[in-house]
Amino acid sequence: MSSGSELLKQLAREVALSPQEQALAVGTRGRNLFIGIPKETSAQERRVPLTPASVAVLVGRGNDVTVERGVGNAVQFQDSDYTEAGAVLAETAEEVFKGDIILKVAPPSPAEIELMRPKQLLISALQMTTQPKDTLRRMMEKKVTAVAWDFIRDREGIYPIIRAMGEIAGNASIQIAAEYLSTDKGGPGLMLGGISGVAPAEVVVIGAGTVGEFAVRAASGLGASVKVFDKSIYRLRRLQTDLDQRIWTSVIQPDELRRALQQADVAIGALRPEHGRTPMVVNEDMVREMKNGSVIVDVSIDRGGCFETSRPTDLSDPVFKKFGVLHYCVPNIASRVPRTASYALTNIFAPLLLGMGDVGGFEELIKRDLGLRHGVYLYNGALTSEVLSEAFRLPYKDLDILLAAF
Repeated sequence: MSSGSELLKQLAREVALSPQEQALAVGTRGRNLFIGIPKETSAQERRVPLTPASVAVLVGRGNDVTVERGVGNAVQFQDSDYTEAGAVLAETAEEVFKGDIILKVAPPSPAEIELMRPKQLLISALQMTTQPKDTLRRMMEKKVTAVAWDFIRDREGIYPIIRAMGEIAGNASIQIAAEYLSTDKGGPGLMLGGISGVAPAEVVVIGAGTVGEFAVRAASGLGASVKVFDKSIYRLRRLQTDLDQRIWTSVIQPDELRRALQQADVAIGALRPEHGRTPMVVNEDMVREMKNGSVIVDVSIDRGGCFETSRPTDLSDPVFKKFGVLHYCVPNIASRVPRTASYALTNIFAPLLLGMGDVGGFEELIKRDLGLRHGVYLYNGALTSEVLSEAFRLPYKDLDILLAAF
């Protein structure tokens, strides 16, 4: 039975990827897009998906863009910047949600889902911990097509937005740690790099992926002494190669990790799970044995965290102390530097939207772009993500089969 199902999926993929007759007239550029960008309603979200410069390019190619008033306030983009770029300024979210494509950074709120229309395309983040089953079911009832930008792949199989946000989070984690080591923030008054005759701070980075790599780069650049742990020897070797320098590395062994944390002034949680929750590799006893005044920045908290003592915080109240150790556990660290993060997002969203217009719309693009297709989790109301289907016990349909029938 399973072999027959796999054969059917393979045939569907071949049909979906085979050349199709185009409804567009010869010589035309495609069709114009109607894009709506609402103001983010989450207090944790300060990023915007498109900068005024990218809006100008999209409008210059014949597309329509509507933005809600105040959409760029947190990143110092004025409403006049968007209108001068050719966007239409909307006073309410209801006006924005008249667009064919709704582009957001954060997942949609229940109120925003109620504003959506059948066949509308939503591009936003997918965060299972903040999107309960009822929310997903309502989107299915609305016959919405939804793309999770955090699951879009590029030609090399890399998640470009996740990598960009990981680079930001890795750099920012060291900046945060340096800030909270100061006496102004209740720390012991340490400099990460030390000075002549004074030893540098000890930094332990748990995870050798993108976040870990850029945390190591930032900490080493400031002169700190860095130790890196990861479950994979392959990732540790790759980190050594990418940094082009020798650093202290170890696979995650509880006793070795415990000793390193006992000497650490800063610990960065940068592990990413293959599936589900981040593995919790630092237990409560290990944290209890850390130095008084040391700092934990658990970047992995958005997937559960890798420290047993971690719990999510927010940008308005980002830290708490446990056993004398300061914990910074904000799930969305990139929103701490929203302007940089917004430029990183627009570098990916703008070409995606331009390509969508060039080929004649979203349906045509996902037939050609396997990386974008990987981010689709709802298609005209049908759930196309096996992970979400299993997590929420909802019916699932294969996207390749749906596209072949389209």
